[in-house]
Amino acid sequence: MEPRDPQASAVPVEGGPGLPHDIDHTHADVSGGWLRAATFGAMDGLVTNTSLIAGVGGAGVSTHTLVLSGIAGLVAGAFSMALGEFTSVSTQNEQIDAEVSTERAAFTRYPEAEQAELVGMLTDMGMSTETATVAAREIHTDADRAVDLHISRELGVDPTEKPSPWVAAGSSFVLFSIGAIIPIIPFLLGSDVLALGLACGAVGLMIAGALAAHFTSRSTVVGALRQLLFGSLAVAATYAVGSLIGVGTA
Repeated sequence: MEPRDPQASAVPVEGGPGLPHDIDHTHADVSGGWLRAATFGAMDGLVTNTSLIAGVGGAGVSTHTLVLSGIAGLVAGAFSMALGEFTSVSTQNEQIDAEVSTERAAFTRYPEAEQAELVGMLTDMGMSTETATVAAREIHTDADRAVDLHISRELGVDPTEKPSPWVAAGSSFVLFSIGAIIPIIPFLLGSDVLALGLACGAVGLMIAGALAAHFTSRSTVVGALRQLLFGSLAVAATYAVGSLIGVGTA
């Protein structure tokens, strides 16, 4: 029997196992824009509306006014977050498009210089000058591929994997609304106890912090407590301001 080539199993064959990513692990989509927008929206909705009802409740207003304030904060905040995310992501994508155009123009005017630049990038990655020169020459036979590679190496972004502004806006709108309604649930159910609303907000903060930590493989306990701490600081500050204004008005 011939000795088995130790490298043979590392070469994918048709119908056989693929690359290590296919058989060992996978990666989450970190470029789609939805997770950051959703996390930010949920956290902002919880902190904003829990703080809002704390401040308004601390001023001694009626339950009707408190609920009205909470609903107004939810609607205004959701649209504000969605518009902000849409504009932010769209602007970022437009900036990437502008950089691609600049790089494409340089590729057309100075192809030798751009190829030499790519050789330098590849040697910085560990290739020998000879191998990098051959690789750069082959890559530059395809203008689109070459431009994308230059942008990826020079700016650290992949121009073919831009996040969707609509996904970011939608995620932010929905999650902000969910986060913002949590602290006003007790009042919508007929309660007039401010502490219940704040308690719901606190639980929501902990759940949101734990879920965000789960997506990043961090400790869910640490994530939950961290978000509760930060949210509590905002709630306490707003409650203090509302109480002072309420006393002053009275």
